[in-house]
Amino acid sequence: MSGIELIQKIHRLEDDVDSLGLRMVRPQYHSGVGYGNTIALIPKDASSLPVYSRDAEIFIGTLEELDHWLIGVAWARNYDILLRLSDPKKRERKEQDKRNHNLMNLLKRET
Repeated sequence: MSGIELIQKIHRLEDDVDSLGLRMVRPQYHSGVGYGNTIALIPKDASSLPVYSRDAEIFIGTLEELDHWLIGVAWARNYDILLRLSDPKKRERKEQDKRNHNLMNLLKRET
């Protein structure tokens, strides 16, 4: 069963990325060294991350770099909660406000 640890790590990373409203894809706009070994994160759908454009690559790197990046995101969110600057309810409310704002702008442009 060689490689089972890598498969388990990929599944764990996919779950963590999905919980942030992102999905892993092949990088579209990156052409650096090690291109074949990198992955990119983009919003998984129109309702997941309203601030970013749909094709924005939020992260580009290897699986190891992704693991470190996710640890940093979790640390930052926990630190915001510790400082009482944010919590999951506030974060969701702000994201929904942005979705509503984007929808209103879209409706104004179509009329």
